[in-house]
Amino acid sequence: MSLSPARILAIESSCDETAAAIVENGHIVLSNAVSSQMDMHARFGGIFPEVASRQHLLSGVPVVEKALAEAHMTLSDLDAIAATRGPGLAGSLLVGLNMAKGLSLGSNLPLLGINHLEGHLYSAWISHPGIENNNEPQFPLMTLLVSGGHTELNLMSDHLTYQHLGVTLDDAAGEAFDKVARILGLGYPGGPSIQSAAEQGDPTAFNFPRAWMERTWNFSFSGIKTSVLRQVQELEKVSGNSEIQGSPLPVNDLAASFQAAVVDVLFTKTMNAAREYGAKQILISGGVSANLCLRQAFLDQVEFQVNIPPLSLCTDNAAMIASAGYYRFALGHIDPLSIDILPTWPLA
Repeated sequence: MSLSPARILAIESSCDETAAAIVENGHIVLSNAVSSQMDMHARFGGIFPEVASRQHLLSGVPVVEKALAEAHMTLSDLDAIAATRGPGLAGSLLVGLNMAKGLSLGSNLPLLGINHLEGHLYSAWISHPGIENNNEPQFPLMTLLVSGGHTELNLMSDHLTYQHLGVTLDDAAGEAFDKVARILGLGYPGGPSIQSAAEQGDPTAFNFPRAWMERTWNFSFSGIKTSVLRQVQELEKVSGNSEIQGSPLPVNDLAASFQAAVVDVLFTKTMNAAREYGAKQILISGGVSANLCLRQAFLDQVEFQVNIPPLSLCTDNAAMIASAGYYRFALGHIDPLSIDILPTWPLA
């Protein structure tokens, strides 16, 4: 696909990260600024939506100014403004999209409303100045998107072209990590805390169930979460101790066994789908793709080439929104200023 060059400024505010980035030609990151709210929400044990949207209001302008300064650019150097339109928290999305509208109106630059999930996929196309991306994904791609609220398989036959195969029917993998971390008395967010505990544990200590959802490509992680809870309750009865941290309960083994079960399902179903649909390569993206156990499972196999973004691009960021925005802009997609947020916007 031969596309015209363009520089896109993107704003990402779908959840608890306020981010802005400038990406050239969908590949080269000229700047990528992020203001994280993670510590702010940690005391709640999860995202507090009203707090998140208020913080976006405070952080939006400074983050955009930082992105422009890092790229040594002004708005006049850009070709379009992109922003996450959905899915995500309604209040958070409103802040980012309305800021993008204001910048678009004031600069007379085209506006692009981007699907956050599509952004995660396009994180695999990003590189940095002076670094050649020799591992650009090749179509058809089997894509596993695993983020906090989403777990789904899609066949990507070309740029911006998706065939939806399967989705989680209850808890997404990221949600299961957060909930199990809470059960085990570990910190928020659950992904990093489970991974850290699992490094000291035995992944075969507990045989937690795998929901294979036979004859479909769907996922379910609610059952394994309940199984961990029941296992903890049984262990507490035996030990007579309701305290988890600092008690004789094997938190590390529980974390490692839970993580192994989730990774087993994600890996096996993705590999089977790639074979079934004749994919050339596999693309893993989303926040949970930062999990080292999941990454290693895919990197250890030799049947398919696997594209996994660097850790810095796995979690929410604006560079991925700018990359997706570039491909839409290059193909003539422009949105009117009247567009609204879509908090439950599906990818396909």
